[in-house]
Parts: sequence; structure tokens; C-alpha cells
Amino acid sequence: MSRDQYTFVNPAELYSDIEPEKQHMEEPGLDADLTPKADLGEESYRGSGRLTGRKALITGGDSGIGAATAIAFAREGADVAISYLPQEEEDAQRIAGILKEAGVTVAQLPGDLRDPEYCRSLVADTVSALGGIDILVNNGGKQIFQESLADLTDEQFDDTFKTNVYAMFWITKAALPHLPAGASIINTTSIQAYSPSETLVDYASTKATINTFTKALAQQLAPQGIRVNAVAPGPIWTPLQPSDGQPQEKIASFGEETPLGRMGQPAELAPAYVFLASPESSYVAGETLNVNGGMPTP
Repeated sequence: MSRDQYTFVNPAELYSDIEPEKQHMEEPGLDADLTPKADLGEESYRGSGRLTGRKALITGGDSGIGAATAIAFAREGADVAISYLPQEEEDAQRIAGILKEAGVTVAQLPGDLRDPEYCRSLVADTVSALGGIDILVNNGGKQIFQESLADLTDEQFDDTFKTNVYAMFWITKAALPHLPAGASIINTTSIQAYSPSETLVDYASTKATINTFTKALAQQLAPQGIRVNAVAPGPIWTPLQPSDGQPQEKIASFGEETPLGRMGQPAELAPAYVFLASPESSYVAGETLNVNGGMPTP
């Protein structure tokens, strides 16, 4: 019997056949080159019409968590625009093909999130391609480990904040005039916001910022009927990890520190984004939904 996201399973044993392997990929990394392959829900996610007629923009939608969310949104009936770096075109083409198979409108919008003009045009291009926008997922991110603060350059610090924080600000601000009451903004934060690794000073700092941005903006926009929430993944198997997101010596044991004893898969994140995007979560605003294998958070 084939499994979907509703199949009753032992979560500690799920994906026991997928073990992380040491490998180095040039940033930003591709799902196409990831070994073993991550589960994006291509074969398992089953939609039920929860987002029929909705229009979503997802940054970092070519791979990892963003791709899994895009697949889930499309199978729930939403039209989807995905943002990604031009060098990730191979992954983006594959995901766009899967989305189109769901029978929805798909827009591919490559560019660099560090560029404010691209971020602003991203919203306008989404509205043009989809006929509007009522779901915004700020998910694109940069994560490069550094063993010492002395090795953390001004350029990397700036790039990490521009990709993870400034882009969220630019895109959200540009989207606001287009978002109707009932719209949903979902930001991707991280366990790093609560339990930062010593090698991820800049990345962890951006994720804490995203949490606070989410909670502040949620209060501002709630009276307008726009809900702002965040999802905080734990150790999830994506190209972010082997493309210098983690030291190579940590890859083989990636995720073993969680109570479930394993890394997570992008497919396990997608239902959280669907929930926060859908009217089911109508009374949820300013929430950070942790999907981290059981690691305690504040």
C-alpha cells in the first residue's frame, strides 16, 4: 500500500532507509545532486482541496522545504509562483513540472533575494502571472557555517541578513497592498532561533529576527484580517546542509540529536505550511510552529 501524509506510522522509524552521507556541494546546492534524495512529497502528498483558488508566492521554491510546500499547495488547488536563484534552474524546472501536473497555474521567477528591486518586482510579477496573491511564504535562505567569528566576513554577514531578513521585509512590504483580508504570510525560521549552533552565528541571528518580525507584524496586520505566522524547522535534509550549511564531519550524524533520533524530510514540513495558509488556522496569528523532531523550544 502506498503511503501519504495521513498514513499511520511510527515517526521514529519513518525514513529509516534514508541516511545522510558526507558530500560537498557548491553553494547554493541542488536537489538534483543531493545524495540520498530528499523526500519532497512527490509520491506521497495527497491534496484535498484545502487551498482551491488561492494564489501563492514561495521563495526558495525550487528545492527543499520550499519545493515540498509548493507541491503541497498545488495539490491543494493553489496557483503557485516560485522564486529561486538562476543557477537553480534545473531543480526549478523539475518542481514546476510537478506543479503543472496538479493542473494549476505555475510561474517561475528566478532572481537574487539580495536585490531589493528583484524582491519588489517578484510581487508584481506574481500578481501579473497568477492574477493576485493571498499566500506569501518567505522561505528562501542562506546558511554558511564558520568555525570562528574571526572567519565570518562582512560580506557573508551582509549576504545572510539580506537573503534571510531584508528580502522578507522587501517582499512583504511590496505584497501588502495586494493582500486581501483572509490572506496568510508564513515565514521560515529555525530551531537555530532558540538553540543556536556555535558555527552559525549569523544564520541563527537572522532566524531569531524572523521570529520577532513575525510576532510584531502579526499584531499589526491582524485587524486587517491578514495572518502572519512562522514555521521553525529542525534538522531537515536539504541542499542547504552539504553546501557548507554544516561542517562535513557533522553530515553523517545530522539529526541524531533530536528525540526522534533522525533528520526530518521536507515532506514533513509541507503540512505545517498548508495548515497556516488555509482558513483552518483562522485564529492562529503570531505563532511559530516548530517542526523539529521533538527538540524543546521556549
